[in-house]
Amino acid sequence: MTKIKGIILAGGDGTRLKPMTDLISKQLLPIYNKPMIFYPLSVLIKAKIKDILIITKPNEQDSFKKILGNGSKWGVNIDYIIQNKPRGIAEAYILAEDWLKNSRSLLILGDNLFFGHGLNSLIRKTLKKKNGATIFAYQVSDPHRYGVVTLKENGQIKNIIEKPKKTKSSWAVTGLYYYDESASRIVKDLKPSKRNELEITDLNNKYLKSGNLDVELLGKGIAWLDTGTPDSLLEAANYVKIIESRQGLLIGNPQHD
Repeated sequence: MTKIKGIILAGGDGTRLKPMTDLISKQLLPIYNKPMIFYPLSVLIKAKIKDILIITKPNEQDSFKKILGNGSKWGVNIDYIIQNKPRGIAEAYILAEDWLKNSRSLLILGDNLFFGHGLNSLIRKTLKKKNGATIFAYQVSDPHRYGVVTLKENGQIKNIIEKPKKTKSSWAVTGLYYYDESASRIVKDLKPSKRNELEITDLNNKYLKSGNLDVELLGKGIAWLDTGTPDSLLEAANYVKIIESRQGLLIGNPQHD
């Protein structure tokens, strides 16, 4: 079996969370009782992924190393790479190319929180797919804020549009992506967008055009929170507190399975 590796993109300037992020990385801010980075890390660990790469800003890498170390306390191997400037999510695959060594990979954004019944089994099922890519979509009330996937009647992907002004679809593309070993090569052929970034939507559309992109719809039993704003950060903290206090479940704890 080909080794599958995990990538957490934890760079970015955290502009929407300033002035908090003037001092500390967004992904190290607390969500209730744990640093934000613990939540995506626990998703990868529970997916049985052993090799994990964390991409950080240059001046923040030491802080991540202080909290996470080399991953040995959770039975995984954690490596680190620097992203000098935020040039888009897809740039992760250029930065990680040598580290990946032609492996398939699961990429998760460092400010995304996923939790719920059936999530682990859904991800593990996806990791068995040998070719192509898979995106994970979640129904939202404000799709214009996200990349939006429109589905055909048979459930296949019709198109993906980044932050559309108008759309009939309410399925947002979440910050969790699965790619085969071709991802780094494909990203090298992408052209930067108007904001001078390598867009993850462009990478997904390349896979879609070649007929190699699938979508998994995250059902009502699964929660997805993008914690990049003060409001969403507070909502996520309250959500974790309620689940942990009332149900006795641990969210975002890499040691808990």
